[in-house]
Amino acid sequence: MEIPPQEAPPGPGADAAAADADAEEAPAEAGSPSAASPPADGRLKAAAKRVTFPSDEDIVSGAVEPKDPWRHAQNVTVDEVITAYRQACQKLNCRQIPKLLRQLQEFTDLEQRINCLDLKGEKLDYKTCEALEEVFKRLQFKVVDLEQTNLDEDGASALFDMIEYYESATHLNISFNKHIGTRGWQAAAHMMRKTSCLQYLDARNTPLLDHSAPFVARALRIRSSLAVLHLENASLSGRPLMLLATALKMNMNLRELYLADNKLNGLQDSAQLGNLLKFNCSLQILDLRNNHVLDSGLAYICEGIKEQRKGLVTLVLWNNQLTHTGMAFLGMALPHTQSLETLNLGHNPIGNEGVRNLKNGLISNRSVLRLGLASTKLTCEGAVAVAEFIAESPRLLRLDLRENEIKTGGLMALSLALKVNHSLLRLDLDREPKKEAVKSFIETQKALLAEIQNGCKRNFVLVREREEKQQLQLSASMPEITITAPQPLEEPGDLPAMGAQNGAPSPGPDPDSDSDSDSDREEQEEEEEEKQQAQQRAEGGADQSPSAPCPALIASTDSLGPGDKSPPGSPSSPAEQRISVSSPGRGHKVFVVTRVESPPERPEPPVPPTFVSSPPPSPPSPPASPPSQTMDIQDPESSEAQPQPEPSQAGQPLPNGLKPEFALALPPEPPPGLEAKGGSCSLEHALHRPPGASKLEELLLEASQEAPRDTL
Repeated sequence: MEIPPQEAPPGPGADAAAADADAEEAPAEAGSPSAASPPADGRLKAAAKRVTFPSDEDIVSGAVEPKDPWRHAQNVTVDEVITAYRQACQKLNCRQIPKLLRQLQEFTDLEQRINCLDLKGEKLDYKTCEALEEVFKRLQFKVVDLEQTNLDEDGASALFDMIEYYESATHLNISFNKHIGTRGWQAAAHMMRKTSCLQYLDARNTPLLDHSAPFVARALRIRSSLAVLHLENASLSGRPLMLLATALKMNMNLRELYLADNKLNGLQDSAQLGNLLKFNCSLQILDLRNNHVLDSGLAYICEGIKEQRKGLVTLVLWNNQLTHTGMAFLGMALPHTQSLETLNLGHNPIGNEGVRNLKNGLISNRSVLRLGLASTKLTCEGAVAVAEFIAESPRLLRLDLRENEIKTGGLMALSLALKVNHSLLRLDLDREPKKEAVKSFIETQKALLAEIQNGCKRNFVLVREREEKQQLQLSASMPEITITAPQPLEEPGDLPAMGAQNGAPSPGPDPDSDSDSDSDREEQEEEEEEKQQAQQRAEGGADQSPSAPCPALIASTDSLGPGDKSPPGSPSSPAEQRISVSSPGRGHKVFVVTRVESPPERPEPPVPPTFVSSPPPSPPSPPASPPSQTMDIQDPESSEAQPQPEPSQAGQPLPNGLKPEFALALPPEPPPGLEAKGGSCSLEHALHRPPGASKLEELLLEASQEAPRDTL
């Protein structure tokens, strides 16, 4: 690069200047920055200057990769962490923290984030904080608790830099540290801006003063992953709150902001909060308790609430010297917001007039679920206004009316309102009745308090039943094999007549039987026990009266014999049976399962006589019953052959017109070891059923011939 020389003004010394420039050309090319001495007349002499740069290979001498912050955290053990921490304490000549060593020894899983590192109450100076780096470079935590650790500017800066570099925490508590200072807050702001994993910051009782607030405001405005920010009692009134609110207008990540105990006034501070609510629709919780918002400040906040279509969910205005005048502003703002669910106005002198001003807004709002009116100087008149809101609200879940002078009249209004309200689950009132001029009213108050609590309990039961019904409807919408509605248990004498009137019912099992076994082995064991009990009852049934109910009424469908579980029209081999399994938890869904079993090889025990009906093509005639039989003779009209059998409920006819006591005469099934458990659940077995009448006839004849005749 060559710079042309400047022309000297014309004059008598121009030739001499040109000669001097030619003399200085060689040193200038060599890179000498020196210039010629000025001439005698004091005028500057023009000189040619040249600048040269080295080649690219000479400029870049090397490159260094950035250090991996987790190079020390691979396959680390507890002993390694403790040893490194102790060596760092010895090197820095600082004390070891016994509380930290105990926690390190209890850690087990070091690959994931550990729940908590608790250093609450430990005094951390600069050297102690530097020694903690040996822990942070090897372990990550969910919560790092540094509450009341007496941090100074140097220690706080070091710790915040470590947490930012190693991403050590998702929840950080630095509350009750009053000496962090400007450099500490500057490092904290850098941590908030750079750390993507930090979601929760608790800085209660940690002053954020005028010279520190700009750093935090800039971090929250540009980029921050914080979702929860606690700044209670942080001296925010004035310029710090203005900077914070201005920054949060553009913040879309913060969800919860806690600003209690900051002495916020009803003018400038409340105006800033109102502007924040106008522009920020992502903030869900705003806690302003124990401030000085006043009615004038509530007017500013209500202007912002009107813009909250889908944003603010919880607003806490506890103890802000609000009166009935402020309730008029709030009552006009509530109909405009559709997201506010929790409104806490406790410990404000609202009075009865304030509740009346608020009532119409609450009724028009239709979104408030929780309302706090504790210690708001209400009497029976205000309770009546609240009762009107309860009666009109279909969504209210909780109402707090403690520490108010609500007596018999107000309690009566609340009790009447609860009779028409089916959503209120909790109504908080003082447990002790208020003093009345008439002593009998005290007992009336106790009775009314009990009625109110019973009404809340009733609503709770209704809500739970409604939820269960919705779950059942959702489960009922799922496709199943066979669905039968629950039916009440009928008397044994009514079932045959009902079957004759209704025709042939569908072959469904008893919906009241909850045979939902976990495995086939458990089902088989239950079947054997039930059949043994049925046999014992059948053997002793000769001494019973004819009107005694049959044991088959109580036994489930699995207590029937192998031949009785196959509905007519299906292959009726003795090795095949149909078992109904009901699922009581899903709306009594019924599954038809086919199980293939091997026939028993051992001799069958003697059983009472059975009644054999005629083949299915012709209607069976009722056989003669001995006097000692325990079951009444069923009506011939109800024993006609039907295309489908009765449901296997207690006391109904079995397939092909057999009487229910036929189940008691069959031998027990073989043990589980002799079965060939090749069961399957298929829709084809339930829909396509070939006649198979000859096989059924052979089975019934064989069962009747094997029964001994001497028992008659």
